[in-house]
Amino acid sequence: MAFFTALAIASLVAGTTMKVAGDIKAGNAAKRAGEAQRDAAESAAQLDDYNAQVADLQAKDATERGVEEESKFRMGVRGMIGTQRAGIAASNIDVGFGSAADVQADAAFLGELDSLAIRTNAAREAWGFQVQGEDLRRHAQITRKEGAMALEAGKAAQSASRWGAASTILGTTSLLADKYGHGRGGSSGGD
Repeated sequence: MAFFTALAIASLVAGTTMKVAGDIKAGNAAKRAGEAQRDAAESAAQLDDYNAQVADLQAKDATERGVEEESKFRMGVRGMIGTQRAGIAASNIDVGFGSAADVQADAAFLGELDSLAIRTNAAREAWGFQVQGEDLRRHAQITRKEGAMALEAGKAAQSASRWGAASTILGTTSLLADKYGHGRGGSSGGD
């Protein structure tokens, strides 16, 4: 019977060892998976940061293009008014009075409206890029937090598996002590 007792103990110890090793291996894998998720999240966040910087540059470019387009348009309007004045003056009409002055004033007024529309459109385009940049920066923050939480979850799973392994060892030790040691009233050779 001692042979079968030893065989049962060896089998129990081997099973416990395999379970403990599996638990520890699974915990380590969970930690590595959490680290990998955190690294992937960081890479995604860095891409969002880069794209936010690009959006900032696009906003600046839109504003600068708007200023340039507005300036060119205003120069064109001034040139058109100058051409009108020359044409009116060539007809021997006083450019500062009556219909001639009204035509020039209308051209200036409409030119100003169009210039302001160019400025407004550039500001709207820039605002769109600014919103996009801010959205990307916030997305990067969220992604980094998700990565940190994945890492913490992996560490927690690793700790839980280690505690589970320790519990398995203690349970097996207790079972062996109860069954083959102190639990039989101190007799050690009855089997």
